[in-house]
Amino acid sequence: MTHSDEGIIVDRFTKRYGRTAAVDDLSFTVRPGTITAFLGPNGAGKTTTLKAMLGLLTPTSGRILINGRRYRELNQAWRTVGSMLETQRAHPARTARNHLRWLAHSSGVPPERVDTVLGLANLADVADRRVRTFSLGMSQRLGIAAALLGDPAILLLDEPVNGLDPEGIVWIRELMRGLAGEGRAVLMSSHLLAEAERTVDRVVVLDRGKLIADDTLPGFVAGAGSLEAAFMAAVTAGTTAELEPAR
Repeated sequence: MTHSDEGIIVDRFTKRYGRTAAVDDLSFTVRPGTITAFLGPNGAGKTTTLKAMLGLLTPTSGRILINGRRYRELNQAWRTVGSMLETQRAHPARTARNHLRWLAHSSGVPPERVDTVLGLANLADVADRRVRTFSLGMSQRLGIAAALLGDPAILLLDEPVNGLDPEGIVWIRELMRGLAGEGRAVLMSSHLLAEAERTVDRVVVLDRGKLIADDTLPGFVAGAGSLEAAFMAAVTAGTTAELEPAR
């Protein structure tokens, strides 16, 4: 299935809590057919932005459009955008298959899609095990399977490499490249910069709620030697905030 549309447009998005701006006048675009790394130190505003993309937070000002509409205006949102956030967890007593069946039923996704995404996530052999027995890597795969249930045009993946073994890291890299190759827009946050450098096409960097970089990967890295070096130089130029440790 080939996907192409408007992707994600973040247009002067601001989110304030009292006098504190978690995100301040943020604008960038996640284009179809690309993998975009969403980077920043701990507390930079990435999670706030991701939640606002999914309609979980209301902007103080500005807007975020998903294929030309606010998330809450989408018809069959699961078919437009799939997400994996840290706050999304499967019930530990459910099996992987039943968890996905429940999600499919609640979102109007055809039940046969469950076996498809179990296969995509290499979970078919453990589909009837309870989630409480899963390793962190297996739970990550289940989260990605859930994000793919609606065969969406847009993927939002928060730390998708977290907990994966080397085989799993290669798998998620190739999966994201394949999804982008089909014309989907993929936005991934990560603190594993060396892996992100091997995967993404574009880089968006936040620091203290403000945009400090929005460029192609080659353009951002040019002269620095690596994504990690370029990231540290960009953040150091604006703040002394430390990188969040890899989890």
